[in-house]
Amino acid sequence: MTTEFKFTYNQMSQHKTIIITGTSSGIGFVLAEYFGKKGHKVYGLSRKHTESQYFKSIPTDVTDNEAVQNAIAEVLKTENRIDVLINNAGMGMVGAVEDSSKEDILKLFNLNLVGAVQMMTAVMPKMRENKFGQIINVSSIGSEMGLPFRGFYSASKSALDKVTEAMRYEVYPWNIHVCSLHLGDIKTNIAENRVRTKVSEPYKNVFDKVYALMNSHVGDGTEPLEVATYVDQLLSKNKWKAHYYFGKFGQKIGVPLKWILPQGTYENLMKKYNKLA
Repeated sequence: MTTEFKFTYNQMSQHKTIIITGTSSGIGFVLAEYFGKKGHKVYGLSRKHTESQYFKSIPTDVTDNEAVQNAIAEVLKTENRIDVLINNAGMGMVGAVEDSSKEDILKLFNLNLVGAVQMMTAVMPKMRENKFGQIINVSSIGSEMGLPFRGFYSASKSALDKVTEAMRYEVYPWNIHVCSLHLGDIKTNIAENRVRTKVSEPYKNVFDKVYALMNSHVGDGTEPLEVATYVDQLLSKNKWKAHYYFGKFGQKIGVPLKWILPQGTYENLMKKYNKLA
């Protein structure tokens, strides 16, 4: 049964039009429902249709540019503006660099980087026309460092960060704001959606320890609703920095420590944190 999704005139006149990707579960679903409950006009883009009375689901594979363009066209049939894009769709990948296949690497980058870029490209004309827009690219604290057995995930998010920084220079003349939101571990089902490479014999023992630790961190992670509250505060700001960090202190502190500690000291600290030493 399909839920009919309607916006009242009062909502339309007072609230923002928000597009969020990756809304079938986890952070994306919580974000979409949170902003829908606050009266915003929310459109959720994910591979499969998602039932909710608080946002309209448009089944979309963001790695397919034609599907992305069609989804934005669908939004613009009823909306005359797009105020906010939250690029949340993404996937994880675990495994040693040596064990990673070209196919898995390209699949990861196609979603985490190319999909986000295609979404930004699709909303830009309408944001430029209205001389306003806010784009949040959901990144990771791990994008700031090469994490053991998550090297390509870190790299994919780091690549998105650099695109975000470049775009800030390019779109500011039209009052369009772009930032990276670096999240720590959030309590979601991300483990079910990770690409996991084969694990070759030389890495097996240490990988099993790191992987168990990784999953325990997610289980003890921050609640997605706290992310939604933080994003809400972010959207109310008049000016944005390029990077925002949200998560538990023990994870956030890794970013400035990398900047200030000698490389060897930092690596030894990370080895202990990841139970490699």
